[in-house]
Amino acid sequence: MNIGYIGLGLMGVPCALNLIKAGHSLHVWARRPESAAPLLEKGATFHASPAELGKAVDILFTNVSDTPDVEAVLLGENGVHLCGKAGLIVVDMSTISATATRRMGEELEKKGITLVDAPVSGGTVGARNGTLTFMVGAEPDVFERIKPVLAGMGVSITRVGSRGAGQVAKSCNQIVITGSIAVVAEALRFARENGVDPAPVREALLGGFAGSKVMEIHGKRMIDHAYAPGFKTALHVKDMGIVEGIAKELGLNLPTTALAVDLLRRTLAAGYAEEDSSAMAEIVNKL
Repeated sequence: MNIGYIGLGLMGVPCALNLIKAGHSLHVWARRPESAAPLLEKGATFHASPAELGKAVDILFTNVSDTPDVEAVLLGENGVHLCGKAGLIVVDMSTISATATRRMGEELEKKGITLVDAPVSGGTVGARNGTLTFMVGAEPDVFERIKPVLAGMGVSITRVGSRGAGQVAKSCNQIVITGSIAVVAEALRFARENGVDPAPVREALLGGFAGSKVMEIHGKRMIDHAYAPGFKTALHVKDMGIVEGIAKELGLNLPTTALAVDLLRRTLAAGYAEEDSSAMAEIVNKL
């Protein structure tokens, strides 16, 4: 199948490589053409614009940083909406608001293009290993068409509901992850302040109900003070801004999340923007 990919960053490149490994013919576009080099070496085809890319493929993935970036490649100058290919399915793996997703989907439908939201969890490790978790907002028939392609990049693929539902699920994911990072950091500090090595404490906790991916992966980063992303703090703050905006619209009070986001923003302000958000532990250790 001819597959397109836009967004060749820390997540995009390994995801696209896995699509090639799955036997698909890959077509790409990037604002920085040099970022496509690892894919071109594997046989991918580079196109001059998102619109030109859209003409060449059956399914097009986007995986970019924020809502304006998604809007630019889909609806902007030389965007996918100009490709003139009715029946094209665009699968957005970015994390943006459900409201923006629904609005852009309505615009693309006027051109016969279907927009699906399929944000992911699993970070760069999951992207490299092809073990991402997909949270999909799509109609059932469209979901069945794209699911075999998603299987080349992930192992957990769930249709949450119609368009926008995937983004809601991703916000739920980020709420849990943000709070979990904060409490794992506090637990490891508690051990250290009591004169106990946090490393074996983490090992012990992994065997019980406190065990989690956050304890396993982020806890190790905290103990080693090694914060190579992972998931960059700046992007994590962006995601939680989406959560806060939706909560405000709905009149929701999320007190635990608010405390965790405050720690996350302090981490950003302390200079960890490009490092993994598990660096929240450094702020917890200084409080």
